[in-house]
Amino acid sequence: MCTTVNIFEDRRSINFFDKEQKLSDETLKTIINTAVLAPSAFNLQPWNVIAVKSLEAKEKLHNLCFQQVKVLEAPVTLIIIGDKDGYKDSNSQWGELEKAMGKEGVERAKGFAAMLYGSTEDRKIKFAESNAGLLAMSIMYAAKNYGVESHAMSGLDFEGVKKEFGIVQNKEVVMLITLGYLDKSKTLYPRAKRRSYEELVIEV
Repeated sequence: MCTTVNIFEDRRSINFFDKEQKLSDETLKTIINTAVLAPSAFNLQPWNVIAVKSLEAKEKLHNLCFQQVKVLEAPVTLIIIGDKDGYKDSNSQWGELEKAMGKEGVERAKGFAAMLYGSTEDRKIKFAESNAGLLAMSIMYAAKNYGVESHAMSGLDFEGVKKEFGIVQNKEVVMLITLGYLDKSKTLYPRAKRRSYEELVIEV
């Protein structure tokens, strides 16, 4: 496993995956079960993941991603989904929260969540995408921790993916993440310069 700092320093976006090296179901489950420790609003965890593993499913996804070859080469591609209705009473996580806050506390929290996240369509989308984005980055760092490489993708036909994979209308496809192992016959470009604190932070 990597150290905490090394995970950040060593994680790269991998375009070239070893087609012969499989990602075991056990490792994939471990990655996801670690990644779900990511924070979410009220711990509602308004996300789902589709693991695209079969050749048939990969080919469908490949056609919806402008034929990016890594979708075919990586052993698994995850479709990260955010639930626009994840703040509603139907989310079973409210029951878990009630154990800590009590019934009255949870009812107040539900009202606040409905106002914050459900009052407009824009807020619903923001709720779904921001929470699912936290899960996505957590997945990529968890993967690196277990020696698995990744690449986040937003170059895709979002509506086409929803239709092809039967994703209901109240859920948003947020991004894809390819997972697997580097094709060691290929060389990555050097890491590009990142903006520093002085360049990106405005103190007020």
